[in-house]
Amino acid sequence: MKILKPYDLLKKILIDIEDGIKNNINVFNFSKKYGFSEGHLRRLFSFAFKQSIAAYIRSRTLAASLNDILETDTNIIDIAVEYGFEYEQSYIRAFKREFGITPGDLRKTRQIIKIKPPLHLFDGNKLGDSVFFGPDIVMVPQFHVIGKYHKVSLSDSRNVIARQFWNDERMLVKSAVNPQVFIGLTRNFNRKTGMSEYLPSVQVKNFKNIPQGLSKDTFDTSLCARFRYIGQHHYSDIDRNVAGSMYNAINAATFSYNNLIRYELLTDKVCFEKIDTKLYDGTFCQMEWYTPVSEKH
Repeated sequence: MKILKPYDLLKKILIDIEDGIKNNINVFNFSKKYGFSEGHLRRLFSFAFKQSIAAYIRSRTLAASLNDILETDTNIIDIAVEYGFEYEQSYIRAFKREFGITPGDLRKTRQIIKIKPPLHLFDGNKLGDSVFFGPDIVMVPQFHVIGKYHKVSLSDSRNVIARQFWNDERMLVKSAVNPQVFIGLTRNFNRKTGMSEYLPSVQVKNFKNIPQGLSKDTFDTSLCARFRYIGQHHYSDIDRNVAGSMYNAINAATFSYNNLIRYELLTDKVCFEKIDTKLYDGTFCQMEWYTPVSEKH
């Protein structure tokens, strides 16, 4: 079976969900159809859309059933069965959790309710064969890291530097909080010289034991823009070309996304990439990129 590129896979899954609402569509169906494990698909969907695929399918199914509730006299038990619920009460409970009202009361009151619209992928989400999302505006709490300090230029290969730390020096940090999560912290980017400070690192609780030859740093609590990347390659293969494509997309996003119009990206001061290596199962790399933002005046 040909393995789909991440953009194509996610787009087909979103279409299949809408087409299969009345056919009790679920992760098992996608696993069988596309040749990925259920766990892999759950993690991929959650990373891409920041919600579980099961919850999304349930929301879309309940939203689709609204027309039957409001525009027909069909018995609620029959509607429940038609939309894949084994029991009427399980449908009613799910309906009330989703909309804050039972289907019977909605029929009587005809009140306006909020639904979860279908998700979409757009051309702006496509980065070659990869997928790019963002920005989200998030609050990142303070955290501490220990890593290997480097002064680098734009021509330096950061993935080589990061790989060396990950393979040879990471194990020296015995106090790592999440030893499988790589954090690449960049500070003080000088646009004239192209130089910056780069610290491939892992998070620690405190600085009690800093191995010889390694350095410490603290990322302060900050309001940040978060971007997410999914590529069909190993995480160590995020080279200069991949990174350059992402940074170009990030710069374009500052002008094209409504939720960044109010904010200015502080990339010259500090930013970091974050890779949870546990999420890589031989197919897709998943990476997050953060930079603080300030509100425009």
